Amino acid sequence: MRMKPICIPCQRFFRPKKNDYPFLEAMPTSPEALPGTAPPGRSGHWTPYKLWFGDKWVCEGCGAAIVVGVAERPLAEHYQPEFQQAVALYKPELIVNDC
Repeated sequence: MRMKPICIPCQRFFRPKKNDYPFLEAMPTSPEALPGTAPPGRSGHWTPYKLWFGDKWVCEGCGAAIVVGVAERPLAEHYQPEFQQAVALYKPELIVNDC
């Protein structure tokens, strides 16, 4: 068994919070799109690209959350007819704006 992820600032192990945690990977709609939580404004926008599942872990010290143990393949991709239905069904709370 592997060691649990470690929170460096808290010097504590992360603890599993939710298995099969749904999240969206997004793709930029313009070359100016900024990654992460940068406000879109004139910097471009992101659009849903792939629906993934992973395991959400939380540090009980500072509350930091991470997703690990991500599946090998996404459940659905934007070009597939069932993509919007799968997103509506699983209601992912996290959108990853990064490439």
